[in-house]
Amino acid sequence: MKIAIVCYPTFGGSGVVATELGISLANRGHEVHFVTYKQPVRLELLNNNIYFHEVHVPEYALFHYQPYELALSSKLVDTIKLHKIDLLHVHYAIPHAYAGYMAKKMLEEEGIYVPMITTLHGTDITLVGKHPFYKPAVTFSINQSDVVTSVSESLKQGTLEIFDIQGEIEVIPNFIDTNKYSTTFTDCQRSNMAKDGERIVTHISNFRKVKRIPDVIRVFNKIQQELPAKLIMVGEGPEKEEAEQLCDRLGIADKVIFLGNSNEIDKILCFSDLFLLPSESESFGLAALEAMVNKVPVISSNAGGIPEVNMQGVTGFLSDIGDIDDMAKNALSILKDDETLAAFKINAVREAHKFDILKVVPLYEEIYQRAYDSRFKNV
Repeated sequence: MKIAIVCYPTFGGSGVVATELGISLANRGHEVHFVTYKQPVRLELLNNNIYFHEVHVPEYALFHYQPYELALSSKLVDTIKLHKIDLLHVHYAIPHAYAGYMAKKMLEEEGIYVPMITTLHGTDITLVGKHPFYKPAVTFSINQSDVVTSVSESLKQGTLEIFDIQGEIEVIPNFIDTNKYSTTFTDCQRSNMAKDGERIVTHISNFRKVKRIPDVIRVFNKIQQELPAKLIMVGEGPEKEEAEQLCDRLGIADKVIFLGNSNEIDKILCFSDLFLLPSESESFGLAALEAMVNKVPVISSNAGGIPEVNMQGVTGFLSDIGDIDDMAKNALSILKDDETLAAFKINAVREAHKFDILKVVPLYEEIYQRAYDSRFKNV
């Protein structure tokens, strides 16, 4: 099948999932065309079944904000016609579902019918999508999609509560390619990050307010008061500067390492003993899953889809949002004892394998086939 995938090409979870899905589909014999404004960060090498089509947005003084949706829908029309695309899969409702719908309608004028699958990832629904400025367009785009999926049961229920959805939403969880984590890195030397006897705690995110970055710092501060530890902060975003200042005020700047964005998450996680994810909202918790597959237990908030990934008392612990004391207590209960830590590490990787990409991609293929077979039903 020839599949066009639209996603954000950045370090965010939706872009990562879309890219990994496309790569897996290509490896299974499908022809995959990525359509976006920049080559996705995880799309390092193009193979014979993968193509990238860049969306160019001409700048005109008339526009205060350049019309990316218009450029994207036009590029989709050209790409679908030129490469005879069978199916369109858009990730993130804004603006991709809306642009995809416009492309579909333009193509139908020429007798070309391409089904559209829309995958909801999180803040496109729970944060941006429900804003009064966008809600009518998002509702319309979701309802005009041939198939709608969400990455967790929590996100599905949240979408149904916020929007007037007329059709079904199917849950297909995020996934991870466990084969990529089967090799032990020879350069995984803890001494690069911490002294002997120090525990290594890690946080990875886009440093937005919803991630509650100050909570990460404060939880770690309580941990390091009880045992020797280092905190590795991976990512960039608006909350980073405040986090650095908070470390200075707490007197722990020498124990916190800010690495910025990185394409070597697995190498960073192989150093780690614990992962902190105190987010206010997570549609799924992909960062937690990436930690778990690297044998890193998770201390997280009990928010959104995280409980569908992080099993209480098995792969880590869940706490109420903002309960720093409970998170620190749970973290110390794992870190203080070597045998306990080893048991949580084993549990973490075992649970992560339940989300292996080879178990999840066939679910998308089944939906693709169903949508393709029924593409003329509403014409």
